[in-house]
Parts: sequence; C-alpha cells; structure tokens
Amino acid sequence: MTMVAVIGLGVGASRLDEPAAAALAAAEVLVGGARQLAVFPDHPAERLTIAAPLVRTLDALERAAAAGRRVAVLADGDPLYFGIGRALLERFGPEALTFYPNVTAVAAAAARLKRPWQDLPVVSLHGRTDPTPLFAALARSGRALVLTDAVRTPAAVATAVRARAGDRFAMTVLENLGLPDERIRQLSLPEAADCTAAPLNVVWLEAERPPEVTLTLGLPDEALLRPDGVFTKLPARALALAALAPRPGDVVYDVGAGVGTVAVEASLLNPGGPVFAVERDPGRHARLVDNIRRTGALTVTPLLGEAPDALADLPDPDRVFVGGGLSGRPGLLDVLIRRLRPGGRLTVAAVLLGSIERARSALARPGLALSLMQVQASQAVPLAGDLHLRAENPVCILTAVKEALS
Repeated sequence: MTMVAVIGLGVGASRLDEPAAAALAAAEVLVGGARQLAVFPDHPAERLTIAAPLVRTLDALERAAAAGRRVAVLADGDPLYFGIGRALLERFGPEALTFYPNVTAVAAAAARLKRPWQDLPVVSLHGRTDPTPLFAALARSGRALVLTDAVRTPAAVATAVRARAGDRFAMTVLENLGLPDERIRQLSLPEAADCTAAPLNVVWLEAERPPEVTLTLGLPDEALLRPDGVFTKLPARALALAALAPRPGDVVYDVGAGVGTVAVEASLLNPGGPVFAVERDPGRHARLVDNIRRTGALTVTPLLGEAPDALADLPDPDRVFVGGGLSGRPGLLDVLIRRLRPGGRLTVAAVLLGSIERARSALARPGLALSLMQVQASQAVPLAGDLHLRAENPVCILTAVKEALS
C-alpha cells in the first residue's frame, strides 16, 4: 500500500517543517476536516472531507491509496495526541503511515500561561459523556487541561466541576490559539458557567485552594459532616473496604451511602474508576455532597434516590458496598448480585440480626463464595479521672465473590 502522510498543522496559522511541507506538496489527495482543508485553498489535490461516520472516509482513503495515489491526511497539532492517528493506525497499521507532528494546543496553552506541563493531566471530553477522567485528574493533581467539543463546552465543563467540587477551581479559557482573534480569559467557575466561547478552544482548570479535609484511608469519624450518629465508623469501615478490595478502574457502588464515609475512601482505592454513592434520605444526601467537596473525592457521584431504581442507568459494578439498612428493600441484593460483573465482590455491613440473616440468606447461593466476619471495637473515653473503653456496636461484614467466567 502507498505510504500515507499524516501531517499535524500545529495551532493557528500552519507552520510546517521541510519534510512535512514536501509531503503536503506531493499529495494528490488531501484528507481533513473542513477547517484544515481551508488552510490550503490553492492546493491542486483532490479533497476528501472527514465526516461522520469516520469509516466512510477511511474507506475512501484506502481506495485512493490502493490506486497508487499519494495521500496526505491533515490534522490539528500532533496527529498521535488525541488526534486521528489512533484510528488510522488501527485501520492501516504503522507500515502504511508516516507521521509529521506539530505543536499541540496543550503545548501552546502552557506556553501562553507560562506553566510547565510535563506532569499536566490532559483530558479529552471530545465526543465523550463520562466526566470521570476529568474528576480523577482534578482529584489527583488539582489541575487539568481539557479538550472540549460543541456539547462539552467551557460553560458545560464549569457547570459540572462546580456541581461536584464547589467553587474551589478557577478556569482559563483559551480560544483560537495562534489566530488573529486569539483570546485568553481567566474566570471563576460561576463566571465560566455563563460564558460563551469560540468553537476552537481549550480549558485550563486549576485549584485555587486545597480541599478542607486531606483525603486518606482511615479518616477520623469527626472529619466528615454528618447529621446524626448513623454512619460506618472507622474500624468497621476499614474492614469493609479491605473486604471490598476495590481496584484501579473498578466501577464501585455504595448503596445506602449515608454521608459518604465509605464512598470517599473507596475513591482512593479505585483511581480512574467511578464511585456511585446512592442515598435516599435528602438530609444525608446533602451531607454526602458536602463531604465530597470537603475531601476532594471528586470521582464520587452522589445520587439521591432509592436503590435499585436509582442504579438502573449506571454501568454494571465490579464492587458493591451496602451500608444502609436492608429492611424495607426486598429483592435489593438479588438485583445487585445480578448486576455484579463476573469476578466482582459485594460487601454488606449490618448491625441488626434481621439484616444479617437477610444478607446471609441472599448471598449463600451457587456461584457466590460467601465469607462473614464480625468486628467490635472500643474507644477510650474519660471516666472518673481516668479512661475506660466504651464498646461500639458489633458490625457484621458479609462478602460474596461472584464466580468469574471461565
């Protein structure tokens, strides 16, 4: 197959080095988006505009190359950095392609803002609906460069971040980089949520202050806001998280999440994966939202609703923790077991004997390996000028591991 040249145009006015310019000049077929093709109005090559579905463009490109015609594909920045390079490699293989990289919007944005970017998380929301990668980057690094699209605009990104993190972050919107109408605006999230921006833009997000609470495993019980004494306390929480054993990238459910004591710590154990925390009580849900903001556990999505209905549109879980009471929710564990992915783990923390027995009966079935532990801890409290150990309620931890597919 004739070699296909894949040429990055950089940002703004195209500046090509000599090899890239020679490959472009030799092309008999130019492939690119309408904006990229418009950069070279006088080029004599046949033009092939990239449009959805991409497979049609790739089919036409393959026919042109197979006929022996010299093809050049135009891309923004570096074609292998959130660009068309991946799709071309998957379709044609590396032997058929030569890449000519150029300056990316990320490099240009860092240069404009005079910020080192060797450790900057870059998140593409182009054509994507899941915000977890963005929240994971912000939780991990406190900053991120975001590639937007016509739906995930700077205003939409600001609205999503503000809803999850409050106003702790500021946004810089960089529009039309390298063009005569380039514009750079530093905005608060409330300002950014109301802004309009040129279609060609990137967004820089950065925390203006750290979270109120440093998120660690084994958070003290008093670190989180809670309306009452009903929550998974530290000793039981540590054992439950060890039994649950979340892994990086896992989808985690916290059902009956209360104020989020388990959910926020689980987010440390599955970096890159979402934690969906479902709570039916409005007061506790409000504290859950507050605790996510206070700890910066931004990959935790708070959901106000009744399980299992509130889980219907979520991806199937790898790990499920049930911390709320099971009474009044018949069939809940059956639904969760059915949704649980092969090899997944479901952990229940229960105090009441009735709840313990309901959980044991539901989890003692073929295809599940069930284990049961009880933890009872005591806290030292003042008494008669000394200390005594005051016992907490015993908590039963039941864990079922679903049989993996062979």
